[in-house]
Amino acid sequence: MLLGAAQDGGLPQPGCACPNCAAARANPALRQQVVCLGLVDRAAGRSWLIDATPDFPAQYDALTAHAALAGILLTHAHMGHYPGLLYLGPEAMNARAMPVYATPRLAAFLRSHAPWSGLAEGGHVRLVEVTPGREIALSAELRVTPVAVTHRDEYSDAVAWLVRGPTRTLFYCPDIDHWRDFRPDLPDWLAAQGVDIALLDGTFFGPDELPGRDLSRIPHPLARNTALLLAESPVNAAFIHLNHTNPLWRAGAERAWIQARGLRVGAAGDGWTL
Repeated sequence: MLLGAAQDGGLPQPGCACPNCAAARANPALRQQVVCLGLVDRAAGRSWLIDATPDFPAQYDALTAHAALAGILLTHAHMGHYPGLLYLGPEAMNARAMPVYATPRLAAFLRSHAPWSGLAEGGHVRLVEVTPGREIALSAELRVTPVAVTHRDEYSDAVAWLVRGPTRTLFYCPDIDHWRDFRPDLPDWLAAQGVDIALLDGTFFGPDELPGRDLSRIPHPLARNTALLLAESPVNAAFIHLNHTNPLWRAGAERAWIQARGLRVGAAGDGWTL
């Protein structure tokens, strides 16, 4: 279940008066939580989060209404993806040995930097190191595989996640610099992996959304280019991690254009049976 679809700062974003942020301030129904995916195994009575966002409290409640939280899978160390871990600490949940799945580099970052180090030292989390490309069985019917992706690596490397259920497979990739990592190209890679649902980085629709900012310093594949790349793919694909400036947040020519090519915008509350 998709628990949020916004880029790290959410919508509205502090200090921004763009049309999307102004509309969301005026109408709370337009507010958007930071991108996060919940996995639920109803038979096992367990659930998992992919990433611990700044919206962790609300996302935790939405997920655990279905099953108890059994672990958190991290993608990388940017502000929208791991600060929610602090809610596991003594000031809030006081969790005990909550499994947190992370690459060795990300785990080392968490162990060596306060306040994250206090979570491990205090026994609130149990860091489980994962290897990209190596599958992990979360339960009898739910398996996940971290997939290495190229993304700004100031603090850690980055992964996307393949999620395999008994009958279908989902690919979750909120952040990536470009699709050149995938060989063969992205549509063929998705087909080779048997992916049925793909939730993909849609941060920016076009190159001119952040006046005064150099997008080469915050690279993401443009959603319009990704839509062209996947226009002939049978995969059920949706854009996630939308920046607050993205015109895809609202009905208009841009959203109609991607829908005409068989893609859509992910929304909190979307769900898929695997």
